[in-house]
Amino acid sequence: MGESKLTKADIIENIHPLIKVSKKDIHTILDLFLEEVKKGLLNNRIIELRGFGTFEIKMRRGRKARNPKTGASVEVVDHGVAVFRPGRELKQRTWQLRK
Repeated sequence: MGESKLTKADIIENIHPLIKVSKKDIHTILDLFLEEVKKGLLNNRIIELRGFGTFEIKMRRGRKARNPKTGASVEVVDHGVAVFRPGRELKQRTWQLRK
């Protein structure tokens, strides 16, 4: 599972035959949408897309860790991490997937 990728170009190709909009315009709309999501997250807003899921920034506490290459101890500071929580419908449908 998760072995093949779906790229932005693939999404544009999939949308194009469904609506009467040029691929260039679909690309622009998709880029603008993603930029709005990024801006919202960077402004500490929760992005809720009903029927899909929620994006938000969670703060991860700092800790002591090891560099796997050198084995040296390093200090990891508090930092934000973007997280995604699937909505109910997406969660239910993914539970139905089988290998």
